[in-house]
This record gives sequence, structure tokens and C-alpha cells, in this order.
Amino acid sequence: QVQLVESGGGSVQAGGSLRLSCTGSGYTFASKIMGWFRQAAGKEREFVAAIAWSNSHTNYADSGKGRFTVSRDNANNKMYLQMSSLNPEDTAVYYCARASVMFLTSRSDLYDQWGQGTQVTVSS
Repeated sequence: QVQLVESGGGSVQAGGSLRLSCTGSGYTFASKIMGWFRQAAGKEREFVAAIAWSNSHTNYADSGKGRFTVSRDNANNKMYLQMSSLNPEDTAVYYCARASVMFLTSRSDLYDQWGQGTQVTVSS
């Protein structure tokens, strides 16, 4: 069955960096648009970034532009989110997701498979 597994979360001080990974299985990873979302405690899930089949087409939420970079390695069924200049507002559970549509989108309802999430905590 389809499975998405995130890793790489942890605790970091403000200004630090983390790289999250997402490994997909049970489907043709390279054929699907992928995305990252996050959900802070007491808040709704929000879009972070999305990437098309190759690394040439990406989309970012304003909150991550210039600080976050999404990439993918189709040969190894992996997607990454490199995060730098982290601040406490980035504290959240980060989820990777598989899009059910064939265009970059920030709408969570257009993603049909989700990982279990990985916690990122940024302290000031």
C-alpha cells in the first residue's frame, strides 16, 4: 500500500537549520507531485511547499520563501525540505503528502496520501 514516512525533525535553536526527508513507497514516486505541510499546536494545517515531478518546478508559501528549499530524488523515492534561518514560528509537526492532481497546489484537500508527521521545535 501507499506509504509516506517523514524523518529529520528535531529541536533546534533560532537561526538554525534542519533537513526533513520523506520516503514514499507503494506507488510510482516520480509520477506524483509532492508537498510539505505543517501544523502548529492549536492551528490549522498549512501549506509549506510543493514540487513537481522534477526539481525545476516548485512552489512555496510566503512564510518559507528564501529560507526553505524543497527538492526530490526520484531514483530513491525521496523528497526533502531544507529549512534554514528557523524561528520559533516554524515550530510545528511537518507532513509530507502526495498530490492527487497534476499541478502544483497549496490546497490540502488535493493531496490524497499523508505521512505521520515529524516534529520540528525551534527555541528562541
